Amino acid sequence: MNADGMDGGDAADSRVRVGEYARALHGEARRANERRVLVLAGEPERTRARAHDAVDAVPVGVSETTVVGPEDFLAGEHVGTRRAGELLGTTREVVVLDCHEECRPNALGRVVGVVDGGGLLVVLAPDVDAWPDVRDGFDEGMAVPPFSLDDVTGHFRRRLVALARAHRGVSVLDVDDGSDRADATGVVASDGRTDPPPAKATPTPSSPTDARFPAAAYEACRTVDQAEAVADLEALLDEKSAVVVSADRGRGKSSAAGLAAGALAAGGEDVVVTASDRRGSREVFERARELLDALDAAGDHPGEYDLRAASPGDDADRDGATTGTSTGPAGRVRFASLADVVADPTIGDVLVVDEAATVPVRRLEATLEADRVAYATTVHGYEGTGRGFDVRFRGRLDDGAHDVVESKLVTPIRYAAGDPVEVWAFRALLLDARPPVDSLVADATPDSVDYRELDAETLLGDEHLLREVFGSLVLAHYRTEPDDLARLLDAPNLSVHALVHDGHVACVALLAREGDLSAERRASMYEGGRVKGNMLPDVLTSQLRDERAATTVGYRVVRIATHHAVRRGGLASHLLAELRADVGDDVDWLGSGFGATPDLVDFWRENGYGSVHLSTTRNDASGEFSAIVLRPTSDAGRALHDRHAEWFVERAPGVLSDALADCDPDVVRATLRACDADVDVDLSRAAWRTVVGASYGPGLFDVAPGPFRDLAAKHLVDPAGSTGDLSAREERLLVERALQARPWPAVADDLKYVSPGACMRALGDAVQPLVDAYGDADALRERERYRD
Repeated sequence: MNADGMDGGDAADSRVRVGEYARALHGEARRANERRVLVLAGEPERTRARAHDAVDAVPVGVSETTVVGPEDFLAGEHVGTRRAGELLGTTREVVVLDCHEECRPNALGRVVGVVDGGGLLVVLAPDVDAWPDVRDGFDEGMAVPPFSLDDVTGHFRRRLVALARAHRGVSVLDVDDGSDRADATGVVASDGRTDPPPAKATPTPSSPTDARFPAAAYEACRTVDQAEAVADLEALLDEKSAVVVSADRGRGKSSAAGLAAGALAAGGEDVVVTASDRRGSREVFERARELLDALDAAGDHPGEYDLRAASPGDDADRDGATTGTSTGPAGRVRFASLADVVADPTIGDVLVVDEAATVPVRRLEATLEADRVAYATTVHGYEGTGRGFDVRFRGRLDDGAHDVVESKLVTPIRYAAGDPVEVWAFRALLLDARPPVDSLVADATPDSVDYRELDAETLLGDEHLLREVFGSLVLAHYRTEPDDLARLLDAPNLSVHALVHDGHVACVALLAREGDLSAERRASMYEGGRVKGNMLPDVLTSQLRDERAATTVGYRVVRIATHHAVRRGGLASHLLAELRADVGDDVDWLGSGFGATPDLVDFWRENGYGSVHLSTTRNDASGEFSAIVLRPTSDAGRALHDRHAEWFVERAPGVLSDALADCDPDVVRATLRACDADVDVDLSRAAWRTVVGASYGPGLFDVAPGPFRDLAAKHLVDPAGSTGDLSAREERLLVERALQARPWPAVADDLKYVSPGACMRALGDAVQPLVDAYGDADALRERERYRD
């Protein structure tokens, strides 16, 4: 017997069979300009040995082969599973994905996108019939306390295997018992066909008659789509222009951006390219370099250029970019980190943001200061369906000062249209999931919908329902990815609840059960230990120092999404009411944590959820401070809510003048308004004299800001207690100057007062109703001195 557990003849036959299989698949892929997937199923060491045979059998160089997984067992590049995102923006002819230690959906999506047309993806997996019942490293992440690994299910992998068996272009080979489901000696096609469908001829791109970029830029395009995108990018020649180039992966959006960058550099422009990862922008620089070299050879571009490219092997320059051809000052294409661009968005003449879907929204907002900017963004990226660009940023771009041009690419470049592996990956990971079309739910009202809890078996049994649920969650949130699909189907702490109109999802919520943790776990959290899947108890315990918080149990609303055709129709509030009736009596509280905006905070307040915390750092993806809200459903939940609401108000003045000094004043107003707490104003006689003197008399705020902060907090939490209503502008003034301690000139400029002096007088006027409402006898006597 050998290391494979076979005798020598069986092992040799297995090697030959796998090699023939891989060679046949690779040949089929090349003829059709498509990709193919070969799943080698069995024991880990045996599948890794057979992966050697598969790779050795195909005529591919080591430089075009990458192993993604925990072990480096093949010649060529090796990338850890969790670092698969580093491959984005690159291509390989052969990728081996080792799923034995963990089947991570994000990694699968990312490596599929790396495989080039004519290439092969080799997936190593346990026996596929047993795989759904195998628990791996990814499953361990879903076993959140108090649940155990035994509570995690295998629905996602069961669906993945079923789709692999059903799709053309994906073949499964069991290397343990030698069985397979297709002919291993001939050309393999999983639907039984011996030849793939012929690749369709694509139209030849051409230069527009009125083109402003050089003709060579259009001659370098590979599809008509790409040529049209380059033509749209000509808008960057005009002031205050923005171009959004969007596409699924593999359509050539980065190449189009690179050709435009090269054309602009040839015209003497300083083009700055930025991205989340410098390596991911490689395609932009390669296409820019090709165009500039072609123009140089033809003598068609003026002067010289400087190309600073992010290519392997180049030497890093002092700015962190890499230097390619460097011949002069006429024009250049160079890389700058996101941090450098945020610090100075006007760093060049034109800014190109590559893979904009992966850039945090806060950083995208900084790019709006650039005069001319292009965004290349993935619609249904293999790396995930995060929608920060569309959900959080696109509206701000459209409402801004730029003339926005939108360009969409549909035709694949790296492989033929209709590539079966793309079809399989999109379906398996629901990358193209969408809510129902508008007409199916446009008439939905709280009276017409049915409330349903949708368990995994129900969703797996109805593909359309699953796509509607996941598609709704994707479009409503800036950060939803393939890993979330697996969690939705398999995590024991998650549940899906929906309002269904005529069988279609009109509103959906994803809930996570949290809390009810052991004394040992609570002590560990209090002492700095982390706990998975218990966001609200974790924050309340570890950050806010409440060791009792995790004794309670509640449901956190992870996502809530209403179909855009019926937003503001009361469905989300109706769903929250249904959730309260359905699960509220089983727990101590309902809650949520989210990137705080005034509208969102008001929505939760109107539904009975009170704010108890505002984070002191911004969320990396949304760029917003996160709010935590709670709605008690038991006495224990009420006690938890009340003590944290009171402490929130107590600490607010201090934190707002420090870590939250740059928080949007309207977010502060909304969050304090949503805090259901009693606020006492207990000022000394001296403090009241200062406040009354600054509001009714000649006194100054600056000599003692503290009492003004207490009064501002009291008013914002409980405005009904004030005898006079303050305008939104006056409340912003209280926030910015009294609570956030911003300098007078900055406050006057932000709130459009004619001068700092006018701003000071306005603050005094705003404090007068607070003196009238909250002042004690001494304060009121002091006030009368200035009224006489």
